[in-house]
Amino acid sequence: MMKIKLLVTCFMLASIVFSLLCIPSKLTVPITRFRPSIAFNLQKTNASYPVTFAYLISASQGDVPKLRRLLKALYHPGNYYLIHMESGAPESERQEVVKFVSEEPVFGLVGNVWVVGKPNLVTYRGPTMLGTTLHAMAMLLRTCRWDWFINLSASDYPLVTQDDLIHAFSELPKDVNFIQHSGRLGWKFNKRAKPIMIDPGLYSTNKSEVWWVIKQRTLPTAFRLYTGSAWMVLSRSFSEYCIAGWENLPRTLLLYYANFVSSPEGYFQTLVCNSEDYKNTTANHDLHYITWDTPPKQHPRSLGLRDYRKMVLSNRPFARKFKKDDPVLNRIDRELLKKRRGEFAFGGWCSGTTNGGKPRRTCSNLQSLDYGILRPGAGARKLKTLLSRLLSVRNFSRRQCK
Repeated sequence: MMKIKLLVTCFMLASIVFSLLCIPSKLTVPITRFRPSIAFNLQKTNASYPVTFAYLISASQGDVPKLRRLLKALYHPGNYYLIHMESGAPESERQEVVKFVSEEPVFGLVGNVWVVGKPNLVTYRGPTMLGTTLHAMAMLLRTCRWDWFINLSASDYPLVTQDDLIHAFSELPKDVNFIQHSGRLGWKFNKRAKPIMIDPGLYSTNKSEVWWVIKQRTLPTAFRLYTGSAWMVLSRSFSEYCIAGWENLPRTLLLYYANFVSSPEGYFQTLVCNSEDYKNTTANHDLHYITWDTPPKQHPRSLGLRDYRKMVLSNRPFARKFKKDDPVLNRIDRELLKKRRGEFAFGGWCSGTTNGGKPRRTCSNLQSLDYGILRPGAGARKLKTLLSRLLSVRNFSRRQCK
């Protein structure tokens, strides 16, 4: 009996040693084929529309009016929306957002708008915004099935309807990432890459400015740094790689960028361009219309009526930044989104016909018979023109990570 137990024990130990020796040190299979063992527990899926977007909308103190208006302009029952009101904002404002979401009948009926229950502290120029983005990405991956992740702030605004956006993206490969990137850091080498800063928001409940370490660090040699826009449209595949990557690069870069100034403008660019599986999936564009201050172009200026024509001609689906209730937003609502004050932007889901058979002039509630119907307009044609140019054989390969 003892001999049998000894034999079984030796066999088990030998099996364990053999399995450890045979485990590959690196998994290079793209996530479209390789599924991690920690499968995302999907609760919601939407097969009524050709593609689906998951939005993170970030807001801070004083942003509630802008947030309400943006969500009405951006809403579509086929998409998903996660609102993050940073913990530095007054609790009264957060409750105001929760009340707005809970009392909107359409949101309650469809159940695709959520508010982060335990928000994060966000520090200007610190890595806490990067952590918030990854947090939202993980929540959305576990909650619902979508094709692209889009991050916006309460100061952003759409220039096309969601029907336009869904229709234009329906013909694209679903592994494309719209992320602006450049390996030419210029002044950022000395101002962002070499300095070491500490963000108290990582360990403190009180909001305060970042502080600097006297000693600087050398540039990394294990990977190449890239920079670009903090606003992106990321594929689900790449989003899964960011959260549950099968190699250690996502975590290595996250540790590195914890002490990097304005890390959201570098982490995703450096990650996608250093990944063998994703470096050739980028359309080098953030799909935003932004005008910057005088060099070094660190802050976007507020857009107004004088920028309207250029915004429209840019064919881009989003623009930033806007002041609260700026007159140009009324013109965007009226001419581009076909949206009336306090109502949703135009869409097939809410703009059917009246009992008399006439087309509805308002978009205030869900028409169940029209769910799944798209009514794209001029915005879809313009956006398709931009996407066709970005993804043309000549432009797409020429603008890859270098």
